[in-house]
Amino acid sequence: MNRLIEIVRSFADRRMLIVGDAIADQFLYGNISRVSREAPVFILRHEQTQTVPGGAANCAMNLASLGARVSLIAAVGNDEPGRELSTKLEDVGVDVSGVIVSDNIQTTTKVRILAGQSHSNKQQVIRIDYEGHPLGDGEPHDSIIKALQKALPSADTVVISDYNYGIIDDRAIALIRESSPKAVLVDSRYRLSYLTGFTAATPNEAELEQLMGNSIVSKEHLEMAANAMKKQLKHRALLVTRGAQGMMLLEGDAAPLHIPAVGAQQSVDVTGAGDTVIATFALAVASDASFADAARLANYAGGLVVMKRGTASVTAAELEHSILNSETPDA
Repeated sequence: MNRLIEIVRSFADRRMLIVGDAIADQFLYGNISRVSREAPVFILRHEQTQTVPGGAANCAMNLASLGARVSLIAAVGNDEPGRELSTKLEDVGVDVSGVIVSDNIQTTTKVRILAGQSHSNKQQVIRIDYEGHPLGDGEPHDSIIKALQKALPSADTVVISDYNYGIIDDRAIALIRESSPKAVLVDSRYRLSYLTGFTAATPNEAELEQLMGNSIVSKEHLEMAANAMKKQLKHRALLVTRGAQGMMLLEGDAAPLHIPAVGAQQSVDVTGAGDTVIATFALAVASDASFADAARLANYAGGLVVMKRGTASVTAAELEHSILNSETPDA
């Protein structure tokens, strides 16, 4: 317990660089007022709309919330969601000088509509995604590469947050490899098998199933699939997140480490939880924690953030409090 808290208290000394796809997460809240006469659907009376950083931007928010010095390399459109992202990142101290604003792209925006009766918890009923075309060669990607070249020398650790919108291409990967940072942590929704030879990755169990091409039906099957993926990736460690089942860490040739979930078994909202997990895991690794201790801290952070509504972050104080008050045995 004391060892984990010491690691958390060292977070403020770390320089973290996030490279990846920034997303605007919008949450539209409404009260169900009546059923429409035009179609068998509810009519919502709009209450409020909130826009918060998602994807790579959410990872940056979490790192800043935990006390690290954070720079973000990403691209957004010259539109309202893009401006809101940049403002909210700046407000928490994230260096956004590497966030390229372009008239040629649209900020990827995910609108979640939440509905319910007055004074009740709102539930997500539908999500609408606004997606531009993936970045190609030329601008703004040339500007991304220049920003990456400038930022890499001063970074302790790099986090790749890839949602397949084009920021992470061959040139970006080559630059990160050539710079030889202390550690490179990878979170990739669709292309993890392409991002080989780095320090560690944090797929969830469903992503692992998709990558391996078959369903995981037992603990032993999970271990076999994760081992095969780790060998394929040539990473030093693989942290598989499993929701209410906790996490499993593979490191070197050591036996798999199964870490039980912290806190309530029923989550409030899992939106963006993976960003919190990799942010905490990467920051702990940057702070010279072992992979096992970094995984334990990521597990605490994940347990905290899924109890918050919407895309959220965790503070170092919350993390310390969870460690001190958790009844979960140390795995």
